[in-house]
Amino acid sequence: MSLRVLLVDDNAPRAQAVANGLRAEGCEVVAILSDASGLVAQVRRSAAEVIVCDLESPSRDALESMRALQRDEPRPVAMFVDQSDPASTAAAIEAGVAAYVIEGLSPGRVKSVLDVAIARFRSHQGLRAELDAALQALEERKLVERAKGILMLSRGMAEDEAFRTLRRLAMEQGKKLAEIAEGVISVQEMLNPKRKTRTK
Repeated sequence: MSLRVLLVDDNAPRAQAVANGLRAEGCEVVAILSDASGLVAQVRRSAAEVIVCDLESPSRDALESMRALQRDEPRPVAMFVDQSDPASTAAAIEAGVAAYVIEGLSPGRVKSVLDVAIARFRSHQGLRAELDAALQALEERKLVERAKGILMLSRGMAEDEAFRTLRRLAMEQGKKLAEIAEGVISVQEMLNPKRKTRTK
């Protein structure tokens, strides 16, 4: 299955040469843009899998487009620039560019850079997913701790008994423990709107 590439380059002859090089490597060039404005919409329209940007230097608008892309339609981005400086390099990486190459783009090496960009992107996405899962687990644990505290105070339960009660309700209702905890907290706050139980 060929890789669907969206190419951004304001130099038409160079863009055509790069597009030909990509096609020679088995890629499908789904769109060629002269600038990065409206990049998210173009990616959605073309179903591009990877973005190649060939710029003289990364402008603020181009970097903002990259940032919007990673927020709304995350894709691997390989950016080739003719000139750069440490601040521009840092800004590009912060905007989510997976591969940043100075001294411009030659058609012969673009595919190897794309492979690196895709590998880095997948690694980053994996780490991000792990972080999101860890943060979600932490938030769920806080909810459970708070709900246990409510049961301990309102029902005079020991901590183990309060946890077993929550777990039993979750099993009986076929819900996640955190969902049951949220329900307990909601009821407590509805009955005692001025009294909020703090998370341990």
